[in-house]
Amino acid sequence: MEPEEEQKIEKTLRRILEKSNMDEVTEHKIRKQASEELELDLSKKPYKAFVKKVIETFLEEQAQDQEEEEEQEANDGSREYDDEGNPIICKLSEKRKVTVQDFRGKTLVSIREYYRKDGKELPTSKGISLTEEQWAIFKKNVPAIEKAARKMESKIM
Repeated sequence: MEPEEEQKIEKTLRRILEKSNMDEVTEHKIRKQASEELELDLSKKPYKAFVKKVIETFLEEQAQDQEEEEEQEANDGSREYDDEGNPIICKLSEKRKVTVQDFRGKTLVSIREYYRKDGKELPTSKGISLTEEQWAIFKKNVPAIEKAARKMESKIM
């Protein structure tokens, strides 16, 4: 493969990858879309290996960028913490918060109500804590939840 051809393929792949939803796209889909755009069969052996390498490099860069961004947020000092030292990801209301915490060596995403006692905000038993696996399942199903909620709203009106 010529260096000019490699550059053209890589540029096209990166453009496609930047616009893609990384939770839904596959290497095959990316290769197919790039093949159509470039009018070149990228499923042939030397191209296929090159495409795979470009995608892997792109994903590694994305992961590294995300880590750096999270590190910067953590060191930023602007992040808010609850009275137990857990980062508050967001406030859903005055009393409800989403935090991430470590409990017995497991990372938990907690959505919980808080109350005030002796000047401190403390979590109540009202809420839920999800393990990483449970959070991943929940996150994957958010579109279905949103769809069901919209359907329910349309029935009410």
